Amino acid sequence: MLSFSEKLTTAIQSKNNPTVMGLDPKLEYIPASLLQKWRAEFSDDEQFIEEALVRFNSALIDAVYDIVPAVKPQAAYYEMYGLPGLKALARTITLAKSKNMLVILDGKRNDIGSTASAYAAAWLGKTPLGETERAFWDADALTVNAYLGIDGIQPFIDIAEKNGKGIFILVRTSNPSATDFQDLELTDGRKVYEVVAETLTKWSKEYLGSDGYSPIGAVVGATWPEQAIKMRQVLQHSWILVPGYGAQGGTAADCAKQFKADGTGAIVNASRSLMCAYQKQMELPPEQFAEATRREALRMRDDLIKALRERDD
Repeated sequence: MLSFSEKLTTAIQSKNNPTVMGLDPKLEYIPASLLQKWRAEFSDDEQFIEEALVRFNSALIDAVYDIVPAVKPQAAYYEMYGLPGLKALARTITLAKSKNMLVILDGKRNDIGSTASAYAAAWLGKTPLGETERAFWDADALTVNAYLGIDGIQPFIDIAEKNGKGIFILVRTSNPSATDFQDLELTDGRKVYEVVAETLTKWSKEYLGSDGYSPIGAVVGATWPEQAIKMRQVLQHSWILVPGYGAQGGTAADCAKQFKADGTGAIVNASRSLMCAYQKQMELPPEQFAEATRREALRMRDDLIKALRERDD
């Protein structure tokens, strides 16, 4: 069984593209003409919601699966639509995996003991069903929060390791108020996010694969490029998931700081700038939103590759 790191490396190399498309749909992101057309097909609100989300996501996946190695659905955007949203998420995961795309579920889960084990089994493992067991969500990786310490992380590590999956621990998030807690200084002068990164590295050393990576990755936002340089030096055994490119203000040059000298070790996410690319590409009608997304995905890939070539190591 391949490790998550090996799967991710293969996927990125096969498409020469270290990016991931966020799938964070809202009904209002769908072109109005299509939304109106699909609404007319269903008298039932729940059917309409599920089908609209799936059709939107399916078109985006079909548009980029040959050039983008992974998708990152954000669970909250499906949970807010209730059961129809969760059904749409399940179908979206299945669609992406049918196109050989990796699925990073952005759920930021955390708890301790049996509850953490339940979260891990739900998203990364299998749930016991009497004498059998079943993988319900079957994501390839999951974002998690380390605030509760190793008690809240160990169950995720164990199930990820067992099933060839991965986790990405929040280290330095892309939001402006990340400084409220992450920049607090300890008595020894280190900041909280630095301690999280160092602790993550300590945990990782127990689970190294043949490629030098563990299944324990990190989330480090593109909006903090100077801190990212230090995080890359500390997180030698972790893949870094980089949010914040595009709509949040992170540039390709900022993202390039997250990669190792050989251009590996990180994957950059974009969500709204890809999903809603049609809103800026006025030469295309809104109904061709998927083509607009493909064009933006290619532009993003080329932008990032150029930045990696031009960076000062």
